[in-house]
Amino acid sequence: MAPEQLLVDIAANGVATIAFNRPDRHNAFDDAMIAELANALESLRVNGDVRVLILAGEGKSFSAGADLNYMKRAAGFSKDENVEGAMRVGRMLVALRNLPVPTVALVQGAAYGGGVGLVAACDVVVATASAQFALTEVKLGLVPAMISPFVIEAIGARQARRYFQTAERFDAAQARQIGLVHDVVDDEAALHAKRDQLVDTILAAGPEAASHAKALVTDIAGFSLDEAGLRDLAGRIAGRRAAPEGLEGIAAFLEKRRPAWATD
Repeated sequence: MAPEQLLVDIAANGVATIAFNRPDRHNAFDDAMIAELANALESLRVNGDVRVLILAGEGKSFSAGADLNYMKRAAGFSKDENVEGAMRVGRMLVALRNLPVPTVALVQGAAYGGGVGLVAACDVVVATASAQFALTEVKLGLVPAMISPFVIEAIGARQARRYFQTAERFDAAQARQIGLVHDVVDDEAALHAKRDQLVDTILAAGPEAASHAKALVTDIAGFSLDEAGLRDLAGRIAGRRAAPEGLEGIAAFLEKRRPAWATD
């Protein structure tokens, strides 16, 4: 029997934890894991006992983003199938961002591509000093379409212009400087201690007030993600996946070679 791709727990005090459980794949997500996460978030949304969500990853990495083997399969899908697959990612991220309780991401190791999107969709982010971040899509001939609203909201358009186009890696200190991460701690023991401190602080607040305060930020900022907006983003990533450059980028990554456009 295959292991569960997500580990979901709800403690008696209302602290829910979702842990990605593909450590051998650096918690990269495929279509099955996306569906599991969407279902888990919906269950938490309607559970009136949940007070806070902790999002974490088992093993060495938080999440390396989309599984490249899944993306290779997606390259063979029709455009409509690719759009619907991307829409499922978008809806999952919207569900995470709009969950009516505080959400805390605990980041260790790699947070790449879609993993950065998951981080950006959370309310509070704590990372170990050794954590690494990158928006790697352009190296594969793709664009970070579905995660872009969340990342731009977190780091601003100016920083997004740089990191969307360069795909360079940056550390936790830089992630904090640009607004992606709130706190940086020494190691995983300190990460868990900070988690406990944040949970205690959150549980001291009125649960309805916390939910309304979260909604207030969204309402005042005027940030909107409707189906039409998601579909536009999905069309962009679907087009890149089927384009010759996207096909070459994914193939080069899987074959562990330089893509055709790379120069010395």
